[in-house]
Amino acid sequence: MFGDFMMGARSRLLPASVPFRFFATAVVLHAAAWATLLWAGDAVPGFIGGGGPALAALHLITLGVLAMVAMGAAYQLLPVATKRPVRSVTACKVSHGLMAPGVVLLSFGFATMQTWALHGGMALTVLGVGVFAVLIADNLRRVTDLPLVTGHAWLAVVSLVAVLVLGALLATDFGAGFLTDRPALAAAHAVAGGFGFMGMLAVGFSYVLVPMFALAQLPRKPYGLWALWLSAAALASGFAGALSGIAVLDGLGITAGLAAAGLYLEMMRLTLKSRMRRGLGLSFVLVRAAWVGLPLSLVAAAVVATGWRLDITAPLFGFLLIYGWLLTFLMGVLQRIMPFLASMHSFRPGGKPVLVSALTADLPLKIHAACHFAALLLVAAGIVSEIGWLVRLGALAGLVGALSFAAFAFSLRQRLIAHLLSFPPVSATELRSP
Repeated sequence: MFGDFMMGARSRLLPASVPFRFFATAVVLHAAAWATLLWAGDAVPGFIGGGGPALAALHLITLGVLAMVAMGAAYQLLPVATKRPVRSVTACKVSHGLMAPGVVLLSFGFATMQTWALHGGMALTVLGVGVFAVLIADNLRRVTDLPLVTGHAWLAVVSLVAVLVLGALLATDFGAGFLTDRPALAAAHAVAGGFGFMGMLAVGFSYVLVPMFALAQLPRKPYGLWALWLSAAALASGFAGALSGIAVLDGLGITAGLAAAGLYLEMMRLTLKSRMRRGLGLSFVLVRAAWVGLPLSLVAAAVVATGWRLDITAPLFGFLLIYGWLLTFLMGVLQRIMPFLASMHSFRPGGKPVLVSALTADLPLKIHAACHFAALLLVAAGIVSEIGWLVRLGALAGLVGALSFAAFAFSLRQRLIAHLLSFPPVSATELRSP
């Protein structure tokens, strides 16, 4: 898998400005999300819907960090993995140009309940993510191999359509009140967005990124394909159950989801068991913690489906899903993707690319990891105990961690620039040469 992925990879790289504009935006909004959660504080325990800073913090994470990282990574990694170029680099830039201000405006609208900002931000966000969906679907339809990657990516694209439709309806309903069962649509929106769009991209990219970073081969087992079909069944059943309120469908979806998660985690365990790189570093501490968060979020979903203490179990489920699994996984992966891509882009004729290790500042990442885990524990404790100051303390730890991660990203940029300036200027013809 690693050799297939890397063969000719440099020739399929997009301009560095494409993925890194998404990553840079995510790094900034990561800090903004924790700061907004710090502001929300007392509103987080017992939060089961409605507007305000708690909803703004949630969407800064889901759209501003998770979706932003997923878009930047998908634009670069899918063409490399599938050996099919993205249709339009300009369209990639347009999607960011719509998405970035859209997320900021939408989050401002949620925080302040200004309908003009909410509706305008939703329109820009839907357009930006819509462009992304079209580009990725165009890439996927030209691929017949890599079933684990493309299969999960197709599930993500289908889920994304549901997310956009339901999100637009929910945002438009603020101030209008035309929806008759808003909680059901919000639940379906959460299933499609968390487990569907982001969850399937995280799982699908794992089958490329984990072998690549661990120098390993995927095991020759059918578990991944079984997990793919179970994931499709889980999403369909869970989505239908959330919309209809039929508990049996919820139960079937959660059961299928747990089975799919178990098979996926077994594939990851076998992959890491066969790895050639023994020390996987701090990033895989986060990744492994996220793998624990995946089944925990499904168990929490099962408790929510029973209707027991929704004032505690519902926000805890959302926090475990978004922050415990997805954010933890994405931050672990991002700290490997950014130096890796920067190293790939550092090649110049007559020289060698800078080593990934030379681009990575370790101390900020250690601070980020410690603060991130502290934030997870403190906010979860605050939700369970219904103590707002614990949530604020956790959000403060998360903010310090996010600022430390931003310091890592800034250091990477400065180290890459210093490396590039060490080479004499080259012509455009030389840069295009193999």
